[in-house]
Amino acid sequence: MRSLAVASPHPGAAFAARRRRLHAAASERDSISHRCWRCEKTQDRSAGSSLRISHLQGILNRNASKNLLTPAAAVSVEPAEAMADLPKGDMWSVHKFGGTCMGTSQRIQNVADIVLRDPSERKLVVVSAMSKVTDMMYNLVNKAQSRDDSYIIALDEVFEKHMATAKDMLAGEDLAKFLSQLHADISNLKAMLRAIYIAGHATESFSDFVVGHGELWSAQMLSYAIKKSGTPCSWMDTREVLVVNPTGSNQVDPDYLESERRLEKWFARRPAETIIATGFIATTPENIPTTLKRDGSDFSAAIIGSLVKARQVTIWTDVDGVFSADPRKVSEAVILRTLSYQEAWEMSYFGANVLHPRTIIPVMKYNIPIVIRNIFNISAPGTMICQQPANENGDLEACVKAFATIDKLALVNVEGTGMAGVPGTASAIFGAVKDVGANVIMISQASSEHSVCFAVPEKEVASVSAALHARFREALKAGRLSKVEVINNCSILAAVGLRMASTPGVSATLFDALAKANINVRAIAQGCSEYNITVVLKQEDCVRALRAAHSRFFLSKTTLAVGIIGPGLIGRTLLNQLKDQATVLKDNMNIDLRVIGITGSRTMLLSDIGIDLTQWTDKLQSQAEPANLDKFVHHLSENHFFPNRVLVDCTADTTVASHYYDWLKKGIHVITPNKKANSGPLDKYLKLRTLQRASYTHYFYEATVGAGLPIIGTLRGLLETGDKILRIEGIFSGTLSYIFNNFEGARTFSDVVAEAKKAGYTEPDPRDDLSGTDVARKVIILARESGLRLELSDIPVRSLVPEALRSCTSADEYMQKLPSFDQDWARERKDAEAAGEVLRYVGVVDVVNKEGQVELRRYKRDHPFAQLSGSDNIIAFTTSRYKEQPLIVRGPGAGAEVTAGGVFSDILRLASYLGAPS
Repeated sequence: MRSLAVASPHPGAAFAARRRRLHAAASERDSISHRCWRCEKTQDRSAGSSLRISHLQGILNRNASKNLLTPAAAVSVEPAEAMADLPKGDMWSVHKFGGTCMGTSQRIQNVADIVLRDPSERKLVVVSAMSKVTDMMYNLVNKAQSRDDSYIIALDEVFEKHMATAKDMLAGEDLAKFLSQLHADISNLKAMLRAIYIAGHATESFSDFVVGHGELWSAQMLSYAIKKSGTPCSWMDTREVLVVNPTGSNQVDPDYLESERRLEKWFARRPAETIIATGFIATTPENIPTTLKRDGSDFSAAIIGSLVKARQVTIWTDVDGVFSADPRKVSEAVILRTLSYQEAWEMSYFGANVLHPRTIIPVMKYNIPIVIRNIFNISAPGTMICQQPANENGDLEACVKAFATIDKLALVNVEGTGMAGVPGTASAIFGAVKDVGANVIMISQASSEHSVCFAVPEKEVASVSAALHARFREALKAGRLSKVEVINNCSILAAVGLRMASTPGVSATLFDALAKANINVRAIAQGCSEYNITVVLKQEDCVRALRAAHSRFFLSKTTLAVGIIGPGLIGRTLLNQLKDQATVLKDNMNIDLRVIGITGSRTMLLSDIGIDLTQWTDKLQSQAEPANLDKFVHHLSENHFFPNRVLVDCTADTTVASHYYDWLKKGIHVITPNKKANSGPLDKYLKLRTLQRASYTHYFYEATVGAGLPIIGTLRGLLETGDKILRIEGIFSGTLSYIFNNFEGARTFSDVVAEAKKAGYTEPDPRDDLSGTDVARKVIILARESGLRLELSDIPVRSLVPEALRSCTSADEYMQKLPSFDQDWARERKDAEAAGEVLRYVGVVDVVNKEGQVELRRYKRDHPFAQLSGSDNIIAFTTSRYKEQPLIVRGPGAGAEVTAGGVFSDILRLASYLGAPS
């Protein structure tokens, strides 16, 4: 059997002849009606007009080569008896309602109520098809041309959907008129689809004609809903008015002059203060039905708004306005009150769900603002897109309005020394890309002309790569080009803002935010207009990059994902401090600290978005899983929701400290009071510090020496400002400070140690404090910070644990035997008192002689070290500037509260470095 194809509409003379025949006298109409394909214009003053296609069956073969489709605009319409001029200007308000807004009978009635409440003198309302109907109509065409009989059932579903909606909201004559028109249209569509089914093919024009019925029906239903209230209303089939020229690449260009002429002619026939117009559909200059392509209803509203020079075009959607970033990726994204035309344009291009990318073009000419509003939240003011306000602060917050991303891209890199200075290379590259129909989203070229890279959708990269290898086969073989490289799994992040061009430091701030989130940038592009800065990243880093950039420009809070290792005394106290301060940090400092993991030695608790710190102890017992440090770290490092991650080690464990280097390499910041890493083997310490200095990953350890006292910070401040450290001497142990501050009078040494243990100042085994090792570690840390390369074994330490008691098997055994040495301690104290001195256990860093020591020393009673009370620490810095009178830092040096406070302070310092306002 010979296959049949549905012929394309015939342009030019064929259409002119067709129109002459259709404009013939009424006596010829019967003969016209017997032709194979006929489009007739049916006029109904209340219901408007529609396209009707009939006489499809039984004569397809006889007329297959003839023109198959003529739209309504090609059919003669009797001139109106009374002509009315089309008014233009601010009296017009244009509204556009999308498919979601028109999704049900109740929603259509809500739309009618919004239109009726608009106080504007004249209103022009553009509507889309009901929700999902456009997809249903495309599906009809696809089924028919695939010769799938189920298109008949699918068409019945379309009919049932609209009939049910109409019956819900209309009654009487209005319902009868709409259903009559609906029945006629469905009948015609059934015949059209049958013809497509037989041919096994549908031209674009036929497809557009079928699909456009969704808008026709929704416009008619809305017009009836408005007329129910007694408000006069007309509906417009925009195929009679909007004329567009297809330009290829799935785009059309409006013919504004012809569209304006036709609109004036339409209005002359049917003047009305409220007009309901179909979105999405239009006609070609040859009067062939077409569409404005996907999401074209916004475009329709903008075109019509420009034709009537409306005061405003309002786009009604299901969101409160345009967000500063995709709220699915950045929960803190904010609604923007205003956007310039150019900013909205850029965001549309880069995939933000703002508008149809070409919607802005028609309204810009007349400075007509577009307002994006939420039909489900009418109280929200929405976002106004307009000319840039005349005065706005040129700070970073104002100049970067929003961020947008595009995923599933590939980066193609064409590289070779033979490209430099050779005219036509770029043309050849992009000519090959054009030949395969790929869409180039971004281009970047080095000024040396050594390489050109560009981003294309990942689904198109295989054909692009093949085309380039074929085009440059000889150049690759000869070595003029070194490679054509494809990098998959990429995303684009674009920062958008009109005032970026006039604000220094925008690029620096963006790249600093990405670097501090440990995100590598693969390619960069920025036009001279500087409306956007575009970077290409790994797709897996895209969300973190977006959140890091968004928070850095103060569009959202600086968010830190925190993992706590060691919920013991210090860790538990820190968690309580974080809980108590969380609201203040968010409200006053723009910092959002999310604890997404807590692990002890046996169990751990994980969360993707943050643990409720009011219940963490209960959850650690009821919802915990077996502790696994590798899994814990992986949970933190692979969380792409948070741009910045920090591990807080609150243990004193050597094994945990040995992982710091690997964590920093993964881009995880580390904060700790654990002294083991900085006082461990020198080579590992130097390797750790070298990595930390060479990267944007931070390693803070203020609490390792003085708990909450600023010892490390003070030392660094002196060194960084050019001072020279001569000597550091101090009482570094809060435990031993307490013991010797209270070891006076008739008190025995064992009693004071027992008291300190009971008060919680000592470790469970007091020998850990009395051995002096902890002080020696602090001395090593300060010595290394001062530039000395010493090992822990280089520090002589006087242990306060008698030789005979070092072999005790338990703390209890040690405490029982300690009183037998009280006389020795009493004698040493008496000798000191006889000389007017006191005993103090100190650590010393002698920078001049490049040595350190830990020992029990005697100080005069007027010495600052003799003035301490409780568990205070005191550190004296003797430097070139502070030689005669050392710089003294004094304060509590032991206790969970102050140590946790020191760690907390480091966390806030990290947040400040990452962009939080300080």
